[in-house]
Amino acid sequence: MLRVRAASTTWGAGDARVDSISPGVIATPMGQSVLSGEHGAGAKAMIEASNARRAGTAGDIAAAAAFVLDPATSYVSGADPLVDGGVTATARTGASSDPAADEGVVAQELQPQLQPLAHEQEEP
Repeated sequence: MLRVRAASTTWGAGDARVDSISPGVIATPMGQSVLSGEHGAGAKAMIEASNARRAGTAGDIAAAAAFVLDPATSYVSGADPLVDGGVTATARTGASSDPAADEGVVAQELQPQLQPLAHEQEEP
């Protein structure tokens, strides 16, 4: 991403736009090798926990490319859209695609932080 921003800064002065696309696991032979490889179980779990709950398609990437190439988006430069079905967002937040389950996880994670506050309120 830093290279994209640097190139955008350098070449942008000459009216060039520099963008990239960061894909997730895409349903291609390369994507299949990821899913069947050493870290396949982890990749499958991340996909299942994501918003899309599926591997991407070549069409998903083509749509993102069409967006950054479209003359209507000429103000977009130095961008790197994540086209991963929400895998990165889910991994960063620890959230799942089930909001009810997330509430329980958040409550469990906050419990140790909230206990000292409850004791402070009890003291005179």
